[in-house]
Amino acid sequence: MEKGIDSYIRQRFQIPDTDIRTYSPLTLAFIGDGIYDLIIRTIIVGKGNTRASQLHQHTSHLVKAHSQSVMIEHMLPHMTEEEEHIYKRGRNAKSPTMAKNATMTDYRRATGFEALMGYLYLTDQTDRMLDLIEIGLEALDKEKE
Repeated sequence: MEKGIDSYIRQRFQIPDTDIRTYSPLTLAFIGDGIYDLIIRTIIVGKGNTRASQLHQHTSHLVKAHSQSVMIEHMLPHMTEEEEHIYKRGRNAKSPTMAKNATMTDYRRATGFEALMGYLYLTDQTDRMLDLIEIGLEALDKEKE
């Protein structure tokens, strides 16, 4: 297993190892939302310097619940049983809130997507996380055509 940024952060700030199987799916989704947002921002900024409003617009399109819902549907055939299990736990979690601009189906799928991202991040599976995100982003590009 490669050493990811989570391991460096844990070591630097002396955070004890925890069995993430004990984490709720909404906790995984919480960290997954942040790491996915950071990855998308990194991709967008890497494509060139531009106005902050344009950066925000491009990022917002890719991190919204509907986009994540589309992405996860294309990622599913490429997922391991364990990854699918984590996704389903997140999708089925009862959240006290819902996104204001999303259907319930999109919101639940997006929560599952974020839970999977959080799981992969916390288990230092950065390459795998990026592989799946790449599959999802390709699906979004094809949907635009």
